[in-house]
Amino acid sequence: MQIRTKLTLQFLLLGGLIMLIASITIYYSSVNFRRNDFNDLLRSRSVSIARQALDSYEFNPNRILRTGTEYPAKLPDEKFIILNYDNDTLYSSDRNWVLKDLSTVIGQVKLNKEVSGKQDEYDVLGIPHTRGLYRFVVIGAAIDRDGLLHLKKLRTILWIVCLVSLLSFFIAGWFYSGRALKPISDVVKKVEDISITSLNLRVPEGNGTDEIGQLAKTFNKMLERLETSFAMQKSFIANASHELRTPLTSINGQLEVLMLKDRSADEYKTALGSVLEDIKSLIDLSNRLLLIARTSAEGPSSYRNKIRIDEILWQAKEEIKRFNAGYHVNIEMDKSVSDSDQMIVAGDEYLLKVAASNLMENACKYSADQTVNIRFGYAERWIKVAFEDKGIGISEQDTIKIFEPFYRGANAISIPGTGIGLSLVNQIIINHNGTVKLKSEIGKGTTVTLILPSSG
Repeated sequence: MQIRTKLTLQFLLLGGLIMLIASITIYYSSVNFRRNDFNDLLRSRSVSIARQALDSYEFNPNRILRTGTEYPAKLPDEKFIILNYDNDTLYSSDRNWVLKDLSTVIGQVKLNKEVSGKQDEYDVLGIPHTRGLYRFVVIGAAIDRDGLLHLKKLRTILWIVCLVSLLSFFIAGWFYSGRALKPISDVVKKVEDISITSLNLRVPEGNGTDEIGQLAKTFNKMLERLETSFAMQKSFIANASHELRTPLTSINGQLEVLMLKDRSADEYKTALGSVLEDIKSLIDLSNRLLLIARTSAEGPSSYRNKIRIDEILWQAKEEIKRFNAGYHVNIEMDKSVSDSDQMIVAGDEYLLKVAASNLMENACKYSADQTVNIRFGYAERWIKVAFEDKGIGISEQDTIKIFEPFYRGANAISIPGTGIGLSLVNQIIINHNGTVKLKSEIGKGTTVTLILPSSG
């Protein structure tokens, strides 16, 4: 069932319920008003009859027939019974008429109470009446034809009003639910036009302040993220294909040349050494690509393993020195560190070591003296690790995109590299709920600062 139909039915149900309650209230209020008004008439008529009939306990038919302001007009099919407190009937206007539960009515009236009720079409009223030193029970009954006719007409009117109101509620509910849901319909139509080739399209946000506007804003933000993700994925695939093709083409070319003719053992050894270097480069590139895919898919995580960041730095230094003996890595602890527990982070030891190794390798590779100075400190429950070099630096234009996969600065093209390192570092630190700050100047060097939350 569509939302518009549901809203219309709910509107109809709510409106119908309100009309039903209102109609019942009006009807029964009218019933009470009619009964009270007729009882007033019946009371006046009963008192008038009692006064005429009880003069000296003598029945005077001529006086009973008198009318005027003192003697109210006769009521339709009126009947009266007058009794004394000994239950003797002193007067009855219709001896064939029998009141049910007469003894009960007399008993309640003797307690100085008015008794009203219904017998068939008759409204019945019993009242106490005093005449000198004597007390009497006066019971009057009559048919309120006009009142009952008015109630019948009122019932008919209320039924008609309810039916017309229900129809009106249905039409109004269908119209207003359609208007209320129109922004959603517009969003749905716009979304149907959005495909993988048109992620630049956006849904209308309306006034942007109501719930539908907020929904549209949220959806547009999601589209922006999707567009960015697809663009990065497309760029990643294109760059990865290019980077993988280069060593594979080199390996294929060298092997084809090698097989053109017989060669000496030294020539085979030299060629295989070159192929081996390309294979190592291919393996390293593949590992980095896998790490990027892994870290990008994970997002910020809640790691439980407690790791000392200073130990990570020393381990990364040993690995760098083992493969690059000419690299110089200087590690210094800031005076802000007063407790070894301040250097503890919650994270993945392997990934943090990869991040540290990449920064060390980059700093040394792009510096003439192949040196990186590392300084780590602690401030307000945050660990700060700065990697500083005196290398070629990064231009201001390049720093904007330097953390994108495969992007390399214009002045670094001549130096071997894949452009994956900084992107991988940035994603690893983000996954550890940290941030990476970069400060660089062409010809003077670069400082990359890792900021991680301390778990000590």
